Amino acid sequence: MNINDILKQKNLTKYRLSKISGVPYATVSDISSGKAKIEKCSADTLYKLAKGLDVTIEDLIEDSMEHRQSFEAYKSTVCHQVRHKGDIDFIVDTLKSNDIRKLYQKKWYPESLYLLAMVDYLSHENGLPVCVEYDDLRASRLHEPIFPASVIAMSTFSRSERPKHESYAQSIPEFRRFNIIESEVRNVF
Repeated sequence: MNINDILKQKNLTKYRLSKISGVPYATVSDISSGKAKIEKCSADTLYKLAKGLDVTIEDLIEDSMEHRQSFEAYKSTVCHQVRHKGDIDFIVDTLKSNDIRKLYQKKWYPESLYLLAMVDYLSHENGLPVCVEYDDLRASRLHEPIFPASVIAMSTFSRSERPKHESYAQSIPEFRRFNIIESEVRNVF
């Protein structure tokens, strides 16, 4: 979570955080506006902010320290996890970790919805009920369809939208619901 999310969650203003923590208001304001990077703050400032917000230092800097890989790489990683763990263990581990919700809260919508689509797809394939905990997210949909890189390349090379139309028609419904065009999640190497 970033500092603004934590402030909102704790119902605190930047001014109040400054008073509670002893960190100058200008510093709190610069961090919350993005003018100053939280990961560049001194250990003393991080400690005071964390204590004032009643969170860990890791909670404060976690968003800034994460590297977001390309969506294609993310999809590949998820498919490899399914292959390695098996359907049921993948579903259980994903639901236990709450990664779907965590990714959504970070506004990493394609990754979150891809993971939810995968869990829903595997649940359907194995005759399991879907997890109702994510019903609110199932109402979400990406504004523009995300096609696999290979389909985009074929469409560009052929100068035709036909590869996209065919890919869309053949895509897995659980993914297509979120405007993610995916037709193959099993054959990864």
